[in-house]
Amino acid sequence: MKKKDIIFRDTISLRGPSIWTYPPVIETWIDIGELEDYPSDKIPGLYERLSAWLPGLVEHRCNYGEHGGFLRRLKEGTWSGHILEHIVLELMTLAGLPDGFGRTRETSTRGVYKLVVSNFHEEVTRMSLDVGRELLLAAIADEPYDLDEPVRLLRRKVDRKYLGPSTAAIVQAGEKRGIPHIRLLDDGNLVQLGYGAAMRRIWTAETDQTSAIAETISRDKDLTKELISSVGVPVPEGREVSDADDACEAAEDIGFPVVVKPTDGNHGRGVFIDLMNNDDVRKAYAIAVEEGSGVLVERSIQGIEHRLLVVGGKLVAANRSDLITVSGDGKSTVQALIDSQVNIDPRRGTTELHPLSIIKIDTAAKIELERQGLNADSVPAKGREVLIQRNANHAFDCTDEVHPETAQVVALAARVVGLDIAGIDLVCQDVSKPLGEQGGAIVEVNAGPSLLMHIKPGIGKPRPVGQAIVDNLFAQSESGRVPLVGVAGTHGMNAVAKMVAHLIYLSGRHPGLACKDGIYLDRRHVQKTNAANWEGGRRLLMNRSIQAAVIENGSSVILGEGLAYDRCSVGIVTNIVSQDEDLSRWDVQPTGGEFYTTPRSIYRTQVDVVLPSGHAVLNAEDELVADFAELCDGEVIFFARNPANPILVAHLAAGKRGVTVVDNRIVLRSGTDETRLCRLVDAPYIGKAKQPTHIANVLAGIAAGWALGLSQEVMTTGLKTFGLELADPASLILQPSKKSQPKKPATVRK
Repeated sequence: MKKKDIIFRDTISLRGPSIWTYPPVIETWIDIGELEDYPSDKIPGLYERLSAWLPGLVEHRCNYGEHGGFLRRLKEGTWSGHILEHIVLELMTLAGLPDGFGRTRETSTRGVYKLVVSNFHEEVTRMSLDVGRELLLAAIADEPYDLDEPVRLLRRKVDRKYLGPSTAAIVQAGEKRGIPHIRLLDDGNLVQLGYGAAMRRIWTAETDQTSAIAETISRDKDLTKELISSVGVPVPEGREVSDADDACEAAEDIGFPVVVKPTDGNHGRGVFIDLMNNDDVRKAYAIAVEEGSGVLVERSIQGIEHRLLVVGGKLVAANRSDLITVSGDGKSTVQALIDSQVNIDPRRGTTELHPLSIIKIDTAAKIELERQGLNADSVPAKGREVLIQRNANHAFDCTDEVHPETAQVVALAARVVGLDIAGIDLVCQDVSKPLGEQGGAIVEVNAGPSLLMHIKPGIGKPRPVGQAIVDNLFAQSESGRVPLVGVAGTHGMNAVAKMVAHLIYLSGRHPGLACKDGIYLDRRHVQKTNAANWEGGRRLLMNRSIQAAVIENGSSVILGEGLAYDRCSVGIVTNIVSQDEDLSRWDVQPTGGEFYTTPRSIYRTQVDVVLPSGHAVLNAEDELVADFAELCDGEVIFFARNPANPILVAHLAAGKRGVTVVDNRIVLRSGTDETRLCRLVDAPYIGKAKQPTHIANVLAGIAAGWALGLSQEVMTTGLKTFGLELADPASLILQPSKKSQPKKPATVRK
């Protein structure tokens, strides 16, 4: 290894909760070699170069918890791994990603560190790591580094790979309500909200409630007009035309000015308004016909174009457009005036993060300029106002101005077309007055409307449109979750997971089980290869038929993949027997405090993800496991073979719950109350052998069933049937009877 170099030795993608934090992260093992002897205060000029190249580093609070905290560490002296962590986080911020999580921890090998950063998208994170390494080495060597091009490439990657603003707004609104999400396309906006049978799907601003028929109707502008006008919604007079001559004839019949547009276009392409003569109509027709399958000619409604967003039959946001004009100075061309007076606005840009678009002189603008006797190279006289674009970006929020009658009209239009989410384009002089009294009309009803103009309006306050969509998909009492049981530990996980799935099936629900033996759906063994991994868990959660999920998680899953779910209803930790696992690949140390990964830090992850309304099922006879009780956000149910176990006794004395064995019977205890289920010998999995490990596994499974609210009858039946034929686990599950029906946060750096 060369002096003062940084080598990436391994990169691990943790796609779910891990020992580090809840959201996905990338863990990179870096070797800083000789730089171990050169903390930042021993590298002349490093502080000055990095603070100049990345001024945003001043916002990184680091472990001082104060503005400029990281720069303080940089000046006082810190190591290259820690510096690289903050550089990577800042690069991702410059690329347009949200603030992220970062950690750098030493390993047992000198000079080798685990560097952990948020993983919003793997390609972006890996690119940021590479760029960050190059930048840091240049700063260390006092060499020039041009950051503009790498940041441009990172932004381009984010634009292509990260969620679009409309989808992100809906996902974030779901997160605020505790609704989990799964991105179904690596570089697209198809997202699942919720798990299993409770899931819904969105694709940008369309949902699984958006009818294909309704979307098809909305694309046919003439059909849309016919349908909504039949219920009294005002629309402009007009018809579809067959050719340019027919377009001119229609315009003369309607009366100028007219609008020419594609019958099934979108985003305003090929739309020409306020055409005053047949020459303009012919020019507009030639362009509009290329943008769609047909052309409409309509009466031009006098006024300003507005976009109103309807969600679930209610108006939730409204935006008003503006005309794009420039003022001549007698020296500059029209194109130069657009660049200096319009496109200079920082709200305008080429990405989805910009609320306003860059104005270009396209075909429509050329026609508009021709009407005024100008072109792109013309130099307008000083003070002359030049109209560039009529149907420009919707820049002004006007939600609070919309007249109640107009809100009802647009909601009716969306309902008639059949759209759960609709972008309604209407033209009127004053949106605060009823449409009828000013001759206003609805000109289009659009499926899958952009939400950006409402999330980030050019002028006015943002509207919570993502929240409106989530609330329309999920009632306030719904979380998008199904009962989910995670099972972790050194031994016994497989048996416990199978028993819990068995109990759930007996209760009348349709369970899914992902374990080392594969995937089970109800009684069917649908996959016979190891599914105790991230992929196996995700496969369950993406299955609409699953009403409850049980997922087995070993140490290799938590350390090498991350959990398949964000939170669980029940988290079980069976035991921790570190000497029985070879964890050297992960550099797991028996002790080490905050700096090293320990067996305890692995399995606490399963407890960290228990919902506040959920339960942790913990082995009271394993001190490492029992200590997790204080970390649980929900309730704790202990299990122990020995009813005199001091941890269990203290827990019950506090009025809490536990499962144990008394007089060779499995009993449920809640404070001083006791419920006996059955004798140990009556449980086939335990049998006459009464192996301690088998008894502990059964107690854990029963505790989970109790946490899930299963009835005493279901639990007793489960005990007496689980293990009847161990050679064929699928045959253990009996047909449910009707009588058995049951009544750590991520650290933010800014």
